[in-house]
Amino acid sequence: MRIAAAQFPSVPGDIAANVRSMAGLVREAAARGARFVAFCELAAHGYALEPIAADPGSWLTEDDPRLEPVREACRETGTAALVGCAARTDGDRPAITALVIGPDGELLTRYDKRHLYGRESEVFTAGAAEGRFTVDGVRFAVAVCYDNRFPELARSAAADGCTVYAASSVLVEGNDSFETVYPVRARENGLYVLVANQVGPADPGHCPGGSAVWSPDGARVASAGAQAPGLAVVELP
Repeated sequence: MRIAAAQFPSVPGDIAANVRSMAGLVREAAARGARFVAFCELAAHGYALEPIAADPGSWLTEDDPRLEPVREACRETGTAALVGCAARTDGDRPAITALVIGPDGELLTRYDKRHLYGRESEVFTAGAAEGRFTVDGVRFAVAVCYDNRFPELARSAAADGCTVYAASSVLVEGNDSFETVYPVRARENGLYVLVANQVGPADPGHCPGGSAVWSPDGARVASAGAQAPGLAVVELP
C-alpha cells in the first residue's frame, strides 16, 4: 500500500478552487499508486481565520456538496483522502476538521483538532474525540498541526494498533517541527508519520511546503519538496 502527503497553495476563501486542486492531486497520487492522500490543515479554505469567522456559510458539513469533486476523484481512483477544512459543529463556532473520504466517496471519519493554537481559540471549537480509520487493513490515526506537540496523541495511536499517523499542518518557514516533532513521534512510537503542509501565504506567514513521510525509525523517507505543489509518496512494507 502506498500513502501520500500532498501540498498546494490554498486560495483563501475560494473553496471551489481549493477543492479542484485537491481533486487533481488525488488523481495524481492515485496515478502513482497511492491509496491514501492527505492535505494540509484548512486546505479547503486556506488558513485565513478572519474570513472563516465572518462567513458561517463557508463552514462545511460532513456531506457538503462543495466537496463532491474530491469524492468523485476518490470514487474514480479508489483512493481515500484527508481534507482539512472548517466544519460545522453543534455550537456557534466551527472546528478545524479533517474529513477523511473513503475510496467509495463516503466519509470514513471526522477528526476535530483538539489543541487550538493562538487566535484559533477565538474562532474555533476544540474537538475531544480521537480520529481513526482503516484502509486496506492499515489503521490510521489523525492529528492536526499543534496537536502534534502533545506526545500522548501519538502514544495513543500506537497503543490502538495504528501504523500511520496522519498530521495535516500549516507550518511557516523556520518551524522546528520538521526536525524536533515529527521524526520524534515516528521514532518513539514506531509509526509512519505523514505530514501535509501548506505552500505559500497563510495568516502565520509564508509556508514552504516540505510535506513528508517519516518511517518508524525516524528517518525522512519521502518529501514533496519546497515552494511548489507536489506529493510525497511512500510504499508501506
